Amino acid sequence: MPYTDSTGARLYYELFGAETDPLLVLVSGGGAQLLSWDEEFIAQLTDGGLRVVRFDNRDTGFSEHFGGEDEIDGGYDLADMGDDIVRILDHLGVDSAHIAGHSMGGMMAQMVAIQRPERVRSLGLLSTIPGRSPRYVLHGERPELLQQPVRVTREQAVAFAEHAVASAPVGRYDPQVAWHVAKAGEAYDRGYAPEGFSRQWAALRRAPERLEDLRAVTVPTLVFHGRDDDVLSWLSAVDIAEAIAGAELQVHPDMGHLIPHELWPDLAHALLRTAQRAEERRAEERA
Repeated sequence: MPYTDSTGARLYYELFGAETDPLLVLVSGGGAQLLSWDEEFIAQLTDGGLRVVRFDNRDTGFSEHFGGEDEIDGGYDLADMGDDIVRILDHLGVDSAHIAGHSMGGMMAQMVAIQRPERVRSLGLLSTIPGRSPRYVLHGERPELLQQPVRVTREQAVAFAEHAVASAPVGRYDPQVAWHVAKAGEAYDRGYAPEGFSRQWAALRRAPERLEDLRAVTVPTLVFHGRDDDVLSWLSAVDIAEAIAGAELQVHPDMGHLIPHELWPDLAHALLRTAQRAEERRAEERA
């Protein structure tokens, strides 16, 4: 199986598309494995001319875990997790890439753009926030994540996922219950480790405020958020888009924290458009 060989974190990754195409790194959210980036969605990106890599964040799936079942702080921070994206690029021998992250993955992408701007060609910041202000964080402090998590069976994990999706407010989009149930089962089988999310949460609690630093970001950026996100407020998307000059802002009614399947084509086209802007700018600078 493909793993990075860099020090600091051993990361499992999967590649799609032509080796000669520009690379897009897809970064999953908190507790989510690379399965969150469906291959049908990835195909829309590769058909559009991008090479795509998805990977398991540290403490998820097949990637390195930073503690045992009773450890809820891995001792790392958001900057370390951002460095994991750079580890992927270094392992693949890529000097810079397009980076798109969902939720926590978007926070990781922000850290790379702020601390290693030379490695970023464009950004996709999806359902994410630039800091821990109550203006953005709608779910509170999540005290349960500060304790050793209760472990459940595969059947319980799948049932929880089904209930969570099926009980969400009905809007214009199909909740795709069967898809979420299948992914929950697959994720459990690949590597059930709820304490990994607790360790990621500990890193997020130490994360720096980033909004002012984002004002220095100059790469083409897509900001994509749900108007009905009950986890992270859509107001964060407005603030991010205002901070990054020239950013494209999309706020979608009836979209919650997760991206509906019906919006996959819109998101893919927007990411391709953003990447194309970056590639054209890169060509002009080299001319």
